[in-house]
Amino acid sequence: MTSLTFSHRQTGNLVTIYVTEVIGDKLCIMCGSGKLLYERIAGAFDEGKKVVISFRDCEDITSAFLAELFSQLYGNFSATQIEDSLCVVDMEPEDAEDLKYIIQDVKEFLNYPQRFRNAIVSVLGEDYL
Repeated sequence: MTSLTFSHRQTGNLVTIYVTEVIGDKLCIMCGSGKLLYERIAGAFDEGKKVVISFRDCEDITSAFLAELFSQLYGNFSATQIEDSLCVVDMEPEDAEDLKYIIQDVKEFLNYPQRFRNAIVSVLGEDYL
């Protein structure tokens, strides 16, 4: 079944969000697109829904896109809620591997932001921040 007016399919407590429909492109490369996807997922979470994110038909998925999406998610929802209520499907194995490391980095950053700040300052200088 194809929906022409909604960018997600809903069954009971489960919502499937198709990335290409939300961002309007097959290229998942812009941070702003990650933010659009975050807003859709956050809305579903706020309604108590579980979410399936489908990367079906996506041609390129950058780390910047994924980092924007998951830093927003983990910054605003508990890890338990995300891990119990979110499922990613239709992703190429190399993108799934990249996602695994991005989530680890996001969690590390949120738990130890000063460590990351210190690393940036030591490499790029105080003026960079």
